[in-house]
Amino acid sequence: GYIAGKKKNHDVYWYQITIQQSVIREVLKDFNFGRTLDYEFSYGNEIAITPRNYPFHFRHSDRVLDKHYAIIGMAHISDSYPLYYDAINEKGLGMAGLNFVGNAAYANPVSDKENVAQFEFIPWILSQCATLEEARQKLSCMNLTNTQFSENFPCAQLHWILADTSGCIVVESMKDELHIYDNPVGVLTNNPPFPQQMFQ
Repeated sequence: GYIAGKKKNHDVYWYQITIQQSVIREVLKDFNFGRTLDYEFSYGNEIAITPRNYPFHFRHSDRVLDKHYAIIGMAHISDSYPLYYDAINEKGLGMAGLNFVGNAAYANPVSDKENVAQFEFIPWILSQCATLEEARQKLSCMNLTNTQFSENFPCAQLHWILADTSGCIVVESMKDELHIYDNPVGVLTNNPPFPQQMFQ
């Protein structure tokens, strides 16, 4: 489980986390997913639970997604919206964004793919995908856009790791295209691009 965060409404908040973690432990069994956030200061990050009926209004979609998988992770909450750093859903699919400064580049919206704002990427995947294979399918029709959350929140320069019990992939949005790599070691750090991390 996640061990950092602010305590809010102690009894209810931590009770919900205990229940959610119990469900996740049962789903994951021998699968572990975690990351470090090594900063000397806080960005206001806290434990965030997105229940199944929380309405997601994705920026480039006309529909409201209000029936989806529950998510728990670390996020900065702004205007009641969880800006997730990393999270895992109730089915055991985990995802984390790591610094990719100088290499990350996002696209303008297009008409022939499903446009997803960079800040929505983690909840867009984890709310709809139960498995890594389902995530691969969603990624094949996705355009990751440079749409900002707000004027105060520019696009973070990130690349992402996704994993479940079946395996692991890395997603890197760069100037040339969106790259999706199989990750046989199940580990990702910040820069450089993943092929260089694998000495390729």
